[in-house]
Amino acid sequence: MHPVTEAETGNEDFATLSGPFRRELLAYCYRMLGSIDDAEEVVQDVYLSAWHAYDRFEGRSSLRTWLYRIATRACLKALEKGRRRPLPADLGAPETNLNTTRARRSPETPWLQPIPDFLFTAAPTDPETVVVQRHSMRLALIGALQRLPPRQRAVLILRDVLQWRTAEVAELLEMTTAAVNSALQRARDQIPLREDDLTEPAEPQQRALLDRYVTAFETADVDQLVAILTEDARWEMPPITTWFEGRDTIIAFLAQQMRTIGPTRLVAASANGQPAFAVYARGRDGEFHPHALHVLTLTTEGIGRIVAFHGAALFPLFGL
Repeated sequence: MHPVTEAETGNEDFATLSGPFRRELLAYCYRMLGSIDDAEEVVQDVYLSAWHAYDRFEGRSSLRTWLYRIATRACLKALEKGRRRPLPADLGAPETNLNTTRARRSPETPWLQPIPDFLFTAAPTDPETVVVQRHSMRLALIGALQRLPPRQRAVLILRDVLQWRTAEVAELLEMTTAAVNSALQRARDQIPLREDDLTEPAEPQQRALLDRYVTAFETADVDQLVAILTEDARWEMPPITTWFEGRDTIIAFLAQQMRTIGPTRLVAASANGQPAFAVYARGRDGEFHPHALHVLTLTTEGIGRIVAFHGAALFPLFGL
């Protein structure tokens, strides 16, 4: 056996000490980039860069802060060359005339992606942390963050989501505290985090809503949808840019779609701290195939928003 070198010991130390931060760094990069694919790629590069540079880490800041500094630089660099990731409602007005509606696809658009809960939630022994993490990953909030300039986005996430102190953010971003406060105020003016403070229904009502949602789609029961959608509900379906607002319009559209798609089966999932369903549609071969991933926003009045990510690309990510 060869003697253990100092470099090998350092590498083992790095793996042991940095491993616990991977999940929160992934969540941070996802909030910044709006894409789980991009976030995972950045985090992988962050750990590779940090591993190579670990022997030069002098400990003047914590290892966690050092990793966040590397991750932030990587995200800002990635955002320099990339377009922001929208949802269909960010691109234009809702469709109102079903008689002339044609699904307009935009596969080249870098759409906002959902993230499975199991990739970012903390251990169940810390329920309070889980609640905070879930709320700060809601799909509407992630979409809103993408509208901010990258540096303002980083400031808002670090200060208002991760609760870093102004001085810590200033040091990490190499800004003055005055510049951080200014960027934070501009970000808050555009995206108050409180705007996504939805009052969710209690567990029994939530379960009843979800059960009725499954029944409505699996039995093509439009009346069930009428009963559980809010009056101002929103239906989006990337990569299709067409979207609908208002219960009556959505019901009219879905009534047509259910006749076209035919029988479906729904499997429960969870994305962005919200209930989700993998929808399988029966093909010509009689088998059920991946059709879409529905991410739901629940309120005390009913289901207020459904983002139906069409296609099978997301299914493996969710273990489906």
